[in-house]
Amino acid sequence: MAAPWSRFHLRLHRLLLRRPQLLPQHATLLLAVSGGQDSMALVGLLRDLQRLHHWRLLLWHGDHGWRPESAQQASALADWAAKEGLPLERQRWDTPQPDEASARQWRLACLQHRAALAGASRVVTGHTASDRAETLLLNLARGSHRRGLASLRPLRPLGDAVQLARPLLVFSRGETAEIQRQLQLPVWSDPSNDNPRFSRNRIRAEVLPVLEALHPGAGRRLSGLSSRLADEQDSQEQLEQMALQSLLSDPNDPRAGLRRRALMALEPGNRRRLLHAWLQHQGNAELAAAPLERLLEGLEPERGPGALQLPGGSALHWDRERLQASSGGGKQGLASSP
Repeated sequence: MAAPWSRFHLRLHRLLLRRPQLLPQHATLLLAVSGGQDSMALVGLLRDLQRLHHWRLLLWHGDHGWRPESAQQASALADWAAKEGLPLERQRWDTPQPDEASARQWRLACLQHRAALAGASRVVTGHTASDRAETLLLNLARGSHRRGLASLRPLRPLGDAVQLARPLLVFSRGETAEIQRQLQLPVWSDPSNDNPRFSRNRIRAEVLPVLEALHPGAGRRLSGLSSRLADEQDSQEQLEQMALQSLLSDPNDPRAGLRRRALMALEPGNRRRLLHAWLQHQGNAELAAAPLERLLEGLEPERGPGALQLPGGSALHWDRERLQASSGGGKQGLASSP
């Protein structure tokens, strides 16, 4: 019997043809399956597309132990997967914590370990465009940097040889519900998704519905904005790399110092951006705005040599021509000669 085919299958199939690195053909994929609507839609779509992309599909379910019925639901999910011929591994959290951040860290650590053991190059989650819109709003309210507003990327590193893939970002939560109904997939609901003590649930239940009522399609547009911000950030980082090459005292040595005069000849905003990028490439901790400004003041052409101790024990030092980083030592604070 041929696998079902719908406009949702076609949309995902075309995405994977355009972006083959998202879920490479013949790859081993480890699917994170909660049993909820989004993750079951993920399983259904990839199961049906498997014949075209020749994946090896493995399923993983994490039981947080937050609810008395969670073990029973995990068993029911395992029984369904066995009937579908899909291998599923279950893990229960031995020391459950009641917060989202700890649960997420536990899941990712388990998934990374399991992927390495199974030889899976991709850990795949069922995050949707609706999740990305919620994340954008949460990070915006927290005063996040641009990087936070561009979170939930389709593909990001999870370990040395494993990447986290989110192929369902092209679907809304309403569409995954339709996929689940069309494919007649079972769903095991989690009451914690309605608990208002979790900030994401309040965004989902109270904020986004208001925005959708005021401006229909708001969630889709917010997700699109996050995607564009991610593309702009990637583009900016590429341009930063090119600009940094021109500032290195030795372009063939990635750890070479910066040409001080060339750096300080740039516009103030570009000085900050490139100095920040260079420090990150040196493996140094990110400087806050105030010490970064003090460093730039010390690098002004009329100032002499100086040094700055960085968090973690490394240090910066400069003469009139060059700014360099060292792995240890240096003066406390900022010192500069006239």
